[in-house]
Amino acid sequence: MCKYDELILQALVDLRMAVIVSNVGIKNQVATSITHIHVHNNPIIKTLHHAINITSTEAKLFVIRYGLNQATQLNSIKYIVVIIDSIHAAKRIFDSFIYLYQVQILSIFKKLVEFFKRDHHNSIEFWKCPS
Repeated sequence: MCKYDELILQALVDLRMAVIVSNVGIKNQVATSITHIHVHNNPIIKTLHHAINITSTEAKLFVIRYGLNQATQLNSIKYIVVIIDSIHAAKRIFDSFIYLYQVQILSIFKKLVEFFKRDHHNSIEFWKCPS
């Protein structure tokens, strides 16, 4: 928890940093995803989505995609930290052989390519935080 506290304190003072915290739960075939995005002095962006008949991995890829879309729209952002309860889903982004999630993965790749083209010093980290 200390690392997370330090990360949030760093995000409070660093204009170039975005922190994305995402979680997904599925109950009775309804996925509920919530994403919080924090960028320096801006209010926290909080979104809630519901989807029916979707797998847990699809939902987690969606919240990663949504968070990256929001964070990469800000040209000042150079460093993104994605905190998610499943590193397994984040690793799927970089597995080009998974056709089942191809639409989500290609969309995430597109955002990441744009982000890294803007500045080769840009970086992204994925942190695991169990629910």
